[in-house]
Amino acid sequence: MRAESGVDPLALRDARIRMALTQHELARLIDVAGGERISRWELGSSAPRPEMLRRLAQALNVDVLDLLDAGGPPDLRRLRTSAGLSARNLAARAHMSAPTYIRWESGGTKRVPARQALKPLAKALDVTVDDVESAIATAIASARQAN
Repeated sequence: MRAESGVDPLALRDARIRMALTQHELARLIDVAGGERISRWELGSSAPRPEMLRRLAQALNVDVLDLLDAGGPPDLRRLRTSAGLSARNLAARAHMSAPTYIRWESGGTKRVPARQALKPLAKALDVTVDDVESAIATAIASARQAN
């Protein structure tokens, strides 16, 4: 079972093992209570918040992207998660409503918005407008396939 954030539980476990850390040691490094939370993340039964994902990557000496599910072009969720932002935080930074951002991330729009509308989002994510366009197009295609 994959957790909602896109974290790859096996990648997380492998990175921890490469650093020769126990789950409890990693939990202490990132300032969370006990190894049980790390265990749940490695099992995929829950997932770290985006802010926590950045701390994990730092403690494990890997890039955030190394801890995320691979496969296909990145969608908005992956870009947001790798930036360490919640949907609401990103929407606020991009000066847009959270429901609009969430609709774009979930592919719930019929077409990719105009480039001008994507500039604040690209800036908040520290990526190009082309990256955001591609990510939204990926989300739209995924949503259509699911229906």
